[in-house]
Amino acid sequence: MFFVRRNASGEIMALSKEMTSGYSEQLDANHPEVLKFLSQSDEVFNDLDTSLIRVIEDLVDVLIDKNVLRLTDLPLPAQEKLLSRKKVRSSLKNSLNILVDNDQGLI
Repeated sequence: MFFVRRNASGEIMALSKEMTSGYSEQLDANHPEVLKFLSQSDEVFNDLDTSLIRVIEDLVDVLIDKNVLRLTDLPLPAQEKLLSRKKVRSSLKNSLNILVDNDQGLI
């Protein structure tokens, strides 16, 4: 069971396992509104996680470029994941290059 806090439109703004000020309504964990709210929260966190992962990848690249860190300093699974993501990002970046620079200009 969750205690629910709603906004002026009646949408769930927050859930709590304990009854506190502003959380008066109680809904079952399997209630459709609770499930919808939790799935929206998961999407937000997934988007944030993806952004943070890219920041961490870029940070590792900078540290390696400045010789502060060597890729081999990291555990093998971390090396493999970084190299795998770098390869995928590079291939996606290259596949999105629609304009090609040649001697005669862009085509």
